Amino acid sequence: MKALRVFLLLLLTFLAPVASRAEADGKIQVLLLGDSTTEAKFPKLLAPKEPQFEDIIRLLLAAEGDLPPANVINSGVSGETIRRLIDSGRYEKQASKLPGLDYIFVRYGLNDHAKIPDFEVNFPKDFHELLAKLHSDHPHAVLIPMTVIPFADEATSTKINDLIRKVAEEEKLTLFDIYPRYAEELKSGPNMLNYRRYALEKIPEKLREFAKPYITEGKDPAVVVLDNRLDVHFGKLPGWYHDRHPNLAGYHVIADETAKFLAPLMRAKVSAAK
Repeated sequence: MKALRVFLLLLLTFLAPVASRAEADGKIQVLLLGDSTTEAKFPKLLAPKEPQFEDIIRLLLAAEGDLPPANVINSGVSGETIRRLIDSGRYEKQASKLPGLDYIFVRYGLNDHAKIPDFEVNFPKDFHELLAKLHSDHPHAVLIPMTVIPFADEATSTKINDLIRKVAEEEKLTLFDIYPRYAEELKSGPNMLNYRRYALEKIPEKLREFAKPYITEGKDPAVVVLDNRLDVHFGKLPGWYHDRHPNLAGYHVIADETAKFLAPLMRAKVSAAK
């Protein structure tokens, strides 16, 4: 019996999930760096049992049938700029030491445009600095700069994406342009890919009890829903559709395009290794 217990203990130890080094064994390692449009905070909060952004990418890659399994790590943070990522020490703690990374997607620009001075000079400079760090820490990883999704107005999006495109060209990296696919999907309905987040204080008093199941508590309580279920009641309130963060449908679009971009790269890598 003692020998059996020892065997079972060793077996459980072998099968138990461990740190990311073990997860890398036999798996393609994909890192997602970005802001709130990468993090997907509210979909995770409100629909935790559904596949999330990183899960959808992994499942779509697995569905290809001829690719090795992938481990997709979502390291997006709300409000993040490239400068804050580097200066806060978060890069060193969560990105520089991850083992065995194969592909790193980098999607910043929205917060950078809103927060950093002299954006057109400092944003490309910061982007180059981050890419240099990633290349130094992960010399075997494929670095993939991404454009931002349609979040700001078209002119602002174009300004941000043109700078990202220029950085990619200067670094001789292949740009992953997510903007056109997302914009095309929005033609089916301008608000179909974003969730609704609206300050509770702006909801008419007579309807606040009705809105109670959808309130997220905190310093500034808000009504948050991932779909259009409350549009019939609140759709005419000024700013109801203002928040452009992706809902689950939006993340399915981004994930689908990401998998389509990544699958051929993975397939070519597997073929070259044979």
